[in-house]
Amino acid sequence: MAEQLVAILKNQGADFTFAITTATIPTIQPREILVCLEVTGFCGTDLSLARGHLGSCNTILGHEGIGRIVAVGAMCEAKAAVVGQRVGIGWIRDACGACPNCMSAGAGETRCTTQVFSGRDVAGTLARYAVVPERYLVPLPEEGPSELLAPIMCAGVTAYKALKVANVTPGSWIGVSGAAGGVGSLAVQYAKAMGYRTVAIDGGGPQRRAICLEAGADVYLDYEEAEPDLRTNLLRATGGDLCAAVLVCAGAAAAYEDALPCLAYFGVLVAVGIPPPTSKVSFHPLTLIDYGIRFVGSITGDRIDVLEAVQFVIRGLVKPRTVLIDLIDLNHYAGQVDQLDGKLVVRLGDVSQR
Repeated sequence: MAEQLVAILKNQGADFTFAITTATIPTIQPREILVCLEVTGFCGTDLSLARGHLGSCNTILGHEGIGRIVAVGAMCEAKAAVVGQRVGIGWIRDACGACPNCMSAGAGETRCTTQVFSGRDVAGTLARYAVVPERYLVPLPEEGPSELLAPIMCAGVTAYKALKVANVTPGSWIGVSGAAGGVGSLAVQYAKAMGYRTVAIDGGGPQRRAICLEAGADVYLDYEEAEPDLRTNLLRATGGDLCAAVLVCAGAAAAYEDALPCLAYFGVLVAVGIPPPTSKVSFHPLTLIDYGIRFVGSITGDRIDVLEAVQFVIRGLVKPRTVLIDLIDLNHYAGQVDQLDGKLVVRLGDVSQR
């Protein structure tokens, strides 16, 4: 039987590793699609899965894949289900389309009660081939390099969706906490492209500051050097303005606590970053009452959000910073995803070679 190159997760936990090996190319059911992948991103969620922080997972991780259809199930009827069609594979691999959440307005499929996640519930994209259900196919335009589109399938669309969820007037100040990270730096770029004034909040020295300013931040605030506090520094930097919204992309309880005082009246705090399960965020509800502040959680976007987010890349308004590697080098880079200067993107081979 034909085989493919894959990365198999071994020893899930603190000492995880990947075995780069071969495996049989999966077969498809009548309503499934077989995709030959060119590249895939490897993000912080993959790292958390590998370390066991998010429970059990599939041995093949990955959920930011870009490739082309190479085989179509006998009962597939979708217009895009044709050999050669360029497609993307994100965190959500399948949604039922029938539960109350899927049927609700506002991208309910992202909270489908029976949704299936790439790399957690089914084999992910750290393989040459992946199987996609016809009903959750994500066709992509031909424009744009695959290595730049891969990060949009999770990190990019997550950042873009968070800005849509914030729903504040263009021209307003928007803060991004964790702005030098994979999601945060893309949130800064999208915010700038969408007409917002951006405040990048991060720490860790001049390198983090450079990443944020390169992404288009109007203001950079280092939370480690904020004296007497972050709010005072924000008011000084913006000429007296607070933020209409803050996207907390950092996975730390302190990031949420520091963001709250930075919000203006009727401001919105958008929760994106996931602190460790044992972390607790502490605040007094009087701040919410006095200022009319709203808290809202934002998860990854749906298929429409993906297509919208991709257009920013195609038009040159958003350009992810990437670190491009081959699959055989994954073990060297996987554990340091959070320290890299860009999104880790893994080459899986030339799609023309089958």
